[in-house]
Amino acid sequence: MADESQQTQVNSSNDEENKRYCWVCYASDDDDETAPWVKPCKCRGTTKWVHQSCLQRWVDEKQKGNSTVKVNCPQCGVEYFIAFPNMGQLMLFLDRVDAFIYKVCPFVAAGVVVGSIYWTAVTYGAITVMQVVGYQEGMALMEQADPLVLLVGLPTIPIFLILGKMVRWEDKVLGLIRASVQRLPFLKYLLPAFRYEEPAGVSTTAVISDPVNATRVLCGALSLPTLATIVGRLFFPSAHDNLTRTLLGGASFLVVKGLFKVYYKQQQHVMQSRRKIIDYPQDPSTSQVPTASTPQAPPPTPQELPITPSLLTAPPSSSHESEQQFLQQQ
Repeated sequence: MADESQQTQVNSSNDEENKRYCWVCYASDDDDETAPWVKPCKCRGTTKWVHQSCLQRWVDEKQKGNSTVKVNCPQCGVEYFIAFPNMGQLMLFLDRVDAFIYKVCPFVAAGVVVGSIYWTAVTYGAITVMQVVGYQEGMALMEQADPLVLLVGLPTIPIFLILGKMVRWEDKVLGLIRASVQRLPFLKYLLPAFRYEEPAGVSTTAVISDPVNATRVLCGALSLPTLATIVGRLFFPSAHDNLTRTLLGGASFLVVKGLFKVYYKQQQHVMQSRRKIIDYPQDPSTSQVPTASTPQAPPPTPQELPITPSLLTAPPSSSHESEQQFLQQQ
């Protein structure tokens, strides 16, 4: 009898181990005997079996409509082998064409974007040449030049303008002026904005950190030829030619703008050095911050407190009666 019970336990344990459970829907053979099963990966134990239909739905969720996406087992990481039926040579050809287009399209799109930027730079360079030297002179210069030189040289004009805009020469000038004022104190009388002496232990990182703004650099660089032409026509009308007038206007504009920027940064430095953080009031609804224009009166002394006849009378026998009498007197 003991051998038979042990044999029965062994058989039941083997049946339990051989019993299949789907790791997606957690169903077994007893729940659906007709559902097809599959072992798609190297998993062992209860996770090695899965319903074909459940795995198909899980794969569809992972691929999200793109059948070329590879799907791996979430447990062992083995890639699932997905076999498709043979739909004929035409379908195979169309599938390969679609895969080729899918791989080539990003490179074509990148080429279109680069080509658009290049021809935009060429157009901007040509307009800049005509604006700086004059329309007639610019057209004659570009007609006489080699086409290869134009195709290579014109796009470099906006590139050099942008690179020149990124040079922070104002910061170098500001540092040089500060160092010169410290070594030569008489310069404080010539430069009043640099008379302020920074106290010890003051942090001015908000002024020192000046990140590069891409849109600001781009707009400032591309608008420089136009601003140089306008300034040259306004302040240097007696120049011999358009090129000299534009160069003088551009140099004047950069110098004046740089001086204003140096002054602005120095004033920012002073403003940040003088900043203070005030105390938080204990009761914002009732407390008032004292100012110089509204002096506060001192608290009254005990001799100045008003004395009423009710306060001179004898206290009542109970606190409740005393409160009522006090309210009636008031």
